[in-house]
Amino acid sequence: MILFPAIDLKDGQCVRLKLGDMDEATVYNTDPAAQARSFEEQGFEWLHVVDLNGAFAGASVNGDAVEAILKATKNPVQLGGGIRTIAHIEAWLDKGLSRVILGTVAVRDPDLVKEACRAFPGRIAVGIDARGGKVAVEGWAETSDLSAIELARRFEGAGVAAIIYTDIDRDGVLTGINWGSTIELADAVSIPVIASGGLASLADIVRMTMPDATKLEGAISGRALYDGRIDPAEALRILQKNG
Repeated sequence: MILFPAIDLKDGQCVRLKLGDMDEATVYNTDPAAQARSFEEQGFEWLHVVDLNGAFAGASVNGDAVEAILKATKNPVQLGGGIRTIAHIEAWLDKGLSRVILGTVAVRDPDLVKEACRAFPGRIAVGIDARGGKVAVEGWAETSDLSAIELARRFEGAGVAAIIYTDIDRDGVLTGINWGSTIELADAVSIPVIASGGLASLADIVRMTMPDATKLEGAISGRALYDGRIDPAEALRILQKNG
C-alpha cells in the first residue's frame, strides 16, 4: 500500500486547489524540486505530480519544474496534466518519468491509451476524475456523460498499470476520501486503483489498511501533508505495519 505525496504545479509553484478551482490555489512551496527532496527525505517512495496549467492547456506548461523534480529525487515519479499524444508520452518517459497519467485523452481517444500501453508496458496510468459520479475532463472544466466505472471498464485487459480515481467534490477540502465509490470502482475492474481527493487525517490512513481497501494500490495525499494534519512518519509506519 503506497502513500503518494502530491506536488500540484501551477505557474511553476507547488499549490493545492480547492475543488479543482484554479482561482482557489494555495501556494505551499515556490521550489518544487526542494519539495520533492523533502518528501523523499521523509521516507516516501513515490511521487505524484500534476501539471495543473497543462491540464487546462492540453499541453505541458510546467515542464521545467517537472524536470527539476526528476533531477532532485531518486524516487519514481508519475505525472499527469496535458499529456495527450504518444510523442509527448515518450518524451516524458525518456526524461526519467516512471509513469505517465492520461486523463482527458482516456475519454476522448481511448485507442491512444491502449496504443500507449502496448508501446510502454507498465508505465501508463489512467486518471479518472469524477464529479457526482460522472467523469470530468479538460482540467475538470467539463463533465462528460460517462460514469467512472464505465470508463475504467474500457481499459480492462489493455495493460493499464493503475487507475487514479479522484472525487472532485472532495479534492482539497479535507473531508476524507470517498471510500465507497473508490472501493466500488476497485471491485468493478482488475486494474489496480489509487484513491485520490479528500485524504484528511490518519483515520484515512488507517482506513487504507481495512480488508476491503487492501485491493487498492494506495492513496494520494496533498493538503493534509502540507498542512501538517498527517505526520509522515506515523502514516508510513501504519501502512508498513499493516503491509
